[in-house]
Amino acid sequence: MKKLIITVIACLMVYGLYARENQSTDTLKYALKSDILYRNIEDIGLDEYAMKNCRLDVYYPLNKPSFATIIWIHGGSLTGGKKELPSQLTEQGFAVVSIEYRRNPKVNCPVYIEDAAAAVAWVFKNINTFGGNPEKIFLSGHSAGGYLDLMIGMDKKWLAAYGIDASRIAGIIPLSPQVITHFKIREERGMDEKQPLIDSFAPLFHVRKDLPMIITITGDREFEMLGRYEENAYFVRMLKLNGHNNIALYELDGFNHGGMKEPGIMLMIKELKKILK
Repeated sequence: MKKLIITVIACLMVYGLYARENQSTDTLKYALKSDILYRNIEDIGLDEYAMKNCRLDVYYPLNKPSFATIIWIHGGSLTGGKKELPSQLTEQGFAVVSIEYRRNPKVNCPVYIEDAAAAVAWVFKNINTFGGNPEKIFLSGHSAGGYLDLMIGMDKKWLAAYGIDASRIAGIIPLSPQVITHFKIREERGMDEKQPLIDSFAPLFHVRKDLPMIITITGDREFEMLGRYEENAYFVRMLKLNGHNNIALYELDGFNHGGMKEPGIMLMIKELKKILK
């Protein structure tokens, strides 16, 4: 189990490494295609809310064949947030697909999982038209976005509905994800957010050996939301006990749930570039 202790000096060191790695991609040009509808009209009808929110943006490098892609899913407790392109992810030599999805209270479980899966399936089927390699697709996101990453990557039924084998995902790098059944889903069932539950809507329920590479990153266990570090620590242990060893856990000391997002993205980029080399 890995633990990362970040101080002010260490932050500067990580930023320096990030800047140096970024230099090799400075000559690339990038393009952005926005608000692409990723769900079929036959699936969602002409519902105004669905038409507005089942959209994604593709930010990608030009004239770089077979580039890797990060699908970034925003957080917001499955109730808020919106698709975003974090500045740290720009001009890194890979594409970023930022997705929007329908949220509670307009919809309930499993609609937001279905939307996220439809968006990921769209990327698998279309990223080659932008120059990307569909075998180099990674999932990432913060908080609820990390939860959706893991649900899509671990429970094969969501992507199977679109003819995609989740084993094709190159890696999953969630930031502070919920790995038990998400508290919003428990709330929809009338449960308290502090009452834990592990059922089929928990990534932890789907631990097994044949999963993609997973690197999970959390904030400081003393400042994180509702035991988020401890959830992830148990998640990693159970994956290892099930024979899945291509996994790591990082803890960002001194950072709370929201504050860990920026350094978490920087660490995720560092790990991703190591993998791609």
